[in-house]
Amino acid sequence: MERRSFVQGAGLAGILAAGAAPAITHAQQNLRWRLTSGFPKPLDTIYGAAEVFAKKVGEMTGGRFQISVHAAAEIVPMPGLVDAVQNGTVEMGHTAPYYYFGKDEAFALGCAIPFGLNSRQMSAWAYEGNGLRLMREFYRNYNIMSFPGGNTGAQMGGWFRKEIKSAADFKGLKFRIGGFAGRVMERMGVVPQNIPGGEIYQALEKGTVDAAEWVGPYDDQKLGFNKVAPNYYYPGFWEGGPQLDFYVNTKAYDSLTPEYKAIIESAAAYAHVDMQAKYDARNPVALKQLVGSGTKLFRFPKDVMETAFKEAHALYSEVSARNPNFKKIYEDYARFRTDQNLWFRFAEAGFDDFMQAQKL
Repeated sequence: MERRSFVQGAGLAGILAAGAAPAITHAQQNLRWRLTSGFPKPLDTIYGAAEVFAKKVGEMTGGRFQISVHAAAEIVPMPGLVDAVQNGTVEMGHTAPYYYFGKDEAFALGCAIPFGLNSRQMSAWAYEGNGLRLMREFYRNYNIMSFPGGNTGAQMGGWFRKEIKSAADFKGLKFRIGGFAGRVMERMGVVPQNIPGGEIYQALEKGTVDAAEWVGPYDDQKLGFNKVAPNYYYPGFWEGGPQLDFYVNTKAYDSLTPEYKAIIESAAAYAHVDMQAKYDARNPVALKQLVGSGTKLFRFPKDVMETAFKEAHALYSEVSARNPNFKKIYEDYARFRTDQNLWFRFAEAGFDDFMQAQKL
């Protein structure tokens, strides 16, 4: 007791004498950053994750570090987000990495690939596996420091004007599908269409596309797809757990104090969890409303899933053979996926299968 009292007293006296507490406070800079989102403002869950992040940074710094959030196209259009962060046009971006697979297919591995990891597995690979380390190593080529920034959970397979009864029905189908998944669908005879979210409704209504995928019930209902394409398919096997990222310009990040770096990391982790919590809470209500208004739910036929699975892995082999960045990350990703599914097939799947069969 005497030693503890002495240590506590000495510690307090030292702090008061040196003025350490005020020094720590004044060491924090007053900063104002800009963050460009890859999404429009009406999508309050996916765009909102950046707002949640920015608010937390402000709260944890007593308002000394302010980050303004800008919707896609306010500063730069979505396709220019990576370039804007890389070049320091903005300090930060928030996006789905697979949008940029055209620069390098390895971007897709930081978000989602067909028949990849689910959301919990993706977080495990990032935080406890090699995912974050490998992706950050890759992003250094673009002057980017990354932090996980949300997940939608497994997505739906999209809205179709006509029913899909077999894999043969995909041949010639004009399908709005984003990211790396379009390459897999193309191998199945699909004609992929890369259309921004705000233009999907009109394309479905006019028959410019035969089908379109976006996210899931909550966001899809907002965009009104059920009014022009009544058949709603699941699962979105190309997006089993798409993870978003906060991208930070490396020069801007390196200029931060250690305290501010820790706050960026903590705020990103908070937004990461918050985003999926919102989707998990809001999707059930939206799905019931969609079905109540006439939406017809269908599970993709087995041969569609099996054909897509085969084509996806053939594609990964081809890309790995010519892209060393993809190969290095994918090999680790695939090993992690194997172990994760070995575990999830027992306790997780066993519990879920039972509970989802009950009348609750």
